[in-house]
Amino acid sequence: MLRYTLMRLGVFAGCLVVVWGLVYSGVVPRGFGDSNVMWIVLLALVVSAPISFVVLRKERDRASETVVRRVDRMKANLEASRSQEDAAVDTAQGQATPGQAQAS
Repeated sequence: MLRYTLMRLGVFAGCLVVVWGLVYSGVVPRGFGDSNVMWIVLLALVVSAPISFVVLRKERDRASETVVRRVDRMKANLEASRSQEDAAVDTAQGQATPGQAQAS
């Protein structure tokens, strides 16, 4: 997951340098007033998103598989804890004396 994030940041940084060069060379128009930096960052985000989507497809799939494995493992652990708790409650109810009220 960290690798994918760093790769996305790398693609964004590359796009940021290219967009900055295009804006300051006059190929792409500058922003209005003090918004030039914001314009460059937003334009770099818009350009880097589809590039990342296409170029980092395999890495994104690997990262999603890792997330799915973690979620499945957490679900299994939660189910194991739940079944242990149910067994403990059943044991406690079985040991209750006949005069005590049992919880359902």
